[in-house]
Amino acid sequence: MALNARASQDFVPIKEIQDGVVVLKDGGLRAILMASSVNISLKSQDEQTAILLQFQDFLNTLDFSLQITLQSRKYDVTSYISILEEKLRDQTEPLLKIQTQEYIQFIKNFTENVNMMTNHFFGVVPYDPTTFSKSSGGLMSKIFPSSNLSEEEKSREEFELNKSQLEQRVDLVEQGLSRMGIRTAQLKTDEEVELFYRVFNPGDAEAKIQIGDK
Repeated sequence: MALNARASQDFVPIKEIQDGVVVLKDGGLRAILMASSVNISLKSQDEQTAILLQFQDFLNTLDFSLQITLQSRKYDVTSYISILEEKLRDQTEPLLKIQTQEYIQFIKNFTENVNMMTNHFFGVVPYDPTTFSKSSGGLMSKIFPSSNLSEEEKSREEFELNKSQLEQRVDLVEQGLSRMGIRTAQLKTDEEVELFYRVFNPGDAEAKIQIGDK
């Protein structure tokens, strides 16, 4: 079992998740933005054209790659059913108790017969400092050539410098998408852990990630 677990980890390119930043094994950094959607089919022809032109302009402003991905999952109503069943136990009015029971059964039957799906949209913003660092003998050694910082401190300082570069790219993406009416929220460390856990364990119950007001 240990060998299988180790072999599985070898296929995962993630080294760690720190301060809301995904650190890859090759030294690259990734920020993940969760994005709302725009139903372009409900827009007028002029509005559709405007949105497409805005999206084109947005892509042309980027000097780095941007990965846009869709995660589609079967809608899980388990928590909602649990809330209803709890209310049913507390219900003392006979008629309301019957209505609640019928409603719970309706929800169960409906979700079993209808393939309800939820879609989550994500943008993955990259920053790869490894090429520069390797060719120049290390970023920190150039900035602080005579520094007495420990290796751990140097590593932390270099991470913060690279993170600031990544954050600039995140700001650019957020501003570009907001012009099209798309709200974004950068995932925090625990939310990214949940996201990747669901990716690599699709059979487990889903945790909910929601976009808060910015």
